[in-house]
Amino acid sequence: MTGAETEDDIPLGERKTVTDFCYLLDKSKQLFNGLRDLPQYGHKQWQSYFGRTFDVYTKLWKFQQQHRQVLDSRYGLKRWQIGEVASKIGQLYYHYYLRTSETSYLNEAFSFYSAIRQRSYYFQVNKEDRPELVVKKLRYYARYIVVCLLLNKMDLVKVLVKELSEEIEDYTQRFNTEDQLEWNLVLQEVAAFVEADPVVVLNDNNSVVVTSNRLQEGSVPPLEQGMVVGQLALADALIIGNCNNQVKFSELTIDMFRMLQALEREPVNLATQTSKQGTLEPNEKPAKRENPHKYLLYKPTFSQLFTFLSASFKELPANSVLLVYLSATGVFPTGHSDYEGPYDFGGVLTNTNRDVVNGETVQKRNQAQKEMHCLHPGDLLPFTRKPLFVIVDSSNSTAYKNFTNLFGQPLVCLLSPTVYPKSVQDQSQRGSLFTLFLYSPLLAFSSICGLNSIRRGLWERAQEFLRKVFRDIGQMITRSRTIDQAFLQFFGDEFLRLLLIRFVFCSAALRLHKLFRESRSFPESYPELPKQDTVESTLLQKHILELATMLDVPSLFWDNAMESY
Repeated sequence: MTGAETEDDIPLGERKTVTDFCYLLDKSKQLFNGLRDLPQYGHKQWQSYFGRTFDVYTKLWKFQQQHRQVLDSRYGLKRWQIGEVASKIGQLYYHYYLRTSETSYLNEAFSFYSAIRQRSYYFQVNKEDRPELVVKKLRYYARYIVVCLLLNKMDLVKVLVKELSEEIEDYTQRFNTEDQLEWNLVLQEVAAFVEADPVVVLNDNNSVVVTSNRLQEGSVPPLEQGMVVGQLALADALIIGNCNNQVKFSELTIDMFRMLQALEREPVNLATQTSKQGTLEPNEKPAKRENPHKYLLYKPTFSQLFTFLSASFKELPANSVLLVYLSATGVFPTGHSDYEGPYDFGGVLTNTNRDVVNGETVQKRNQAQKEMHCLHPGDLLPFTRKPLFVIVDSSNSTAYKNFTNLFGQPLVCLLSPTVYPKSVQDQSQRGSLFTLFLYSPLLAFSSICGLNSIRRGLWERAQEFLRKVFRDIGQMITRSRTIDQAFLQFFGDEFLRLLLIRFVFCSAALRLHKLFRESRSFPESYPELPKQDTVESTLLQKHILELATMLDVPSLFWDNAMESY
């Protein structure tokens, strides 16, 4: 209520408007705060709660739009408070994306975050002597940047980072705060993230072209007519990042960021593309699930990892596949035992606890004991009762070659090289080469060729050529008479088909490259692929040399198979 005005001076209708607004505001905050108490795993428990939260925010947003004048004069509604509601709605959409893996909700989050900036909702915050309000603004920027990164809006990210940098400078000069270092670290992390791609695509005017590496219409080689492959569909994926010293932003390492995009279709806006800032309709989902559901686990403990694995396994629908992607530091066995079982080869690191920043302290006990903070191949055995597709990107990936298929269900493990040439190893902080091949084969291929940039026209020609190569690789896999049936059982799913084809391309390219001389520098798989039919196929080698010639780097590759032995 303003000034000397008493409550009695305010018309009853306006008083009710203020009361209703306060009720909706309190209810929305209460529901929003309750979101963090919901279990992070499981598909069912959270949906009704999210629905209620969306309902209240829909009412609150529409209410403040319809009664803005009364709320301005009688309640003293400030623009930053409207911004705060819009920011919460953006967060709701972002978390809905994380829960469902439906990329269309990223666009919804973006539209609300974008409106906050366009309408300068937080502009007045800097004039108020309240540091906690400025922190709200800074957090909004950080969240907006994450959504823009996931939508590949790199030009906008650079603008937002510049604005955030200015806001942080202003904040730390005006208030003598203790969190200056934390905010500067946020800036450094996002700057490193934006610069992580080893090769940039340039227009004729030298501006950078933003390329998308999500699954697009026509990017997956079709199955040949009459080809019998499995009908399994990728339903769930665990994406785990526990690499020490890898570029990260907001609990996403660069490897996790790349892999999650490799498991998503190009986002489309929801069909309800009305003026966005009035509609909140999370229930208007696409008719069928476009993407597999994903859990993103940054530096999980063994308990967390096992809990999420169990939840995914339990809820996996019939005829579906669980994918486990591990990008993590290798843990090697300390001793040598006479019997070599699934716990004798080490595995990949899990976090000792959430307080250990790098998880680097691996305690050595007596040699007969196994490493406790490690996901051993044996730990995955219970989950092979259902179709399981494993990707391991680690210095000890080969530990997972020692699998036994106990239950006769489809099981494939794609394993990264464990040793890289020094020039590649030096780049490992910017993400693993193996994951880069699975995410963007042409980016990875250009990178091992030492290219820093590539012209747009050449990039598009090379991508077109790769589509032909991938069709041929697809036929090599399906026509091979000696290939393990597990590969074919997974081949019906578009995401898994593309990952398998890219894996074969990566293996063949590294085998022909003159810098990759050790067998440990080549990817491996369980079960093994028939080399002559796939990774050492003369047709595929010819294609790789053609691609190298197209990029003007043929001298980096052996020009026939005989020369490399």
